[in-house]
Amino acid sequence: MMRLSEERAREVAEKLNYRWPDGTVVAVVQEYKSGRVLMVASMNKEAVIKTLTTGIVHYWSKSRKELWVKGATSGHIQVLERFYHDCDSDSVLLVVRQASLMACHEGYHSCFHYKVEEDGIEVEEPKYQ
Repeated sequence: MMRLSEERAREVAEKLNYRWPDGTVVAVVQEYKSGRVLMVASMNKEAVIKTLTTGIVHYWSKSRKELWVKGATSGHIQVLERFYHDCDSDSVLLVVRQASLMACHEGYHSCFHYKVEEDGIEVEEPKYQ
């Protein structure tokens, strides 16, 4: 689990270029073991600091306009292993250990389970719920 001091986490958070009007960066979430992309979400400065200091991933919910801990109600938490930001500092890559089989609120391991084919769309993995 990756955890930083409050001071170091604030230094990292201050370097990011948060987009307006909502003040967030894009967060791409990748599974530590497989390298698979699990989801994409948004983080504001508070979510970045909380994630870096606790080692448990926090996001900013654009729809609810509030901070949320991934898995707080479902138990499907994400433990931070690595944190990267891109060259423009406007998006981050979180490498996580998914604490359960599901990262997707629809009951799939990854939010990217719909595969587009020439003849339609198919679900490419089993549903766990």
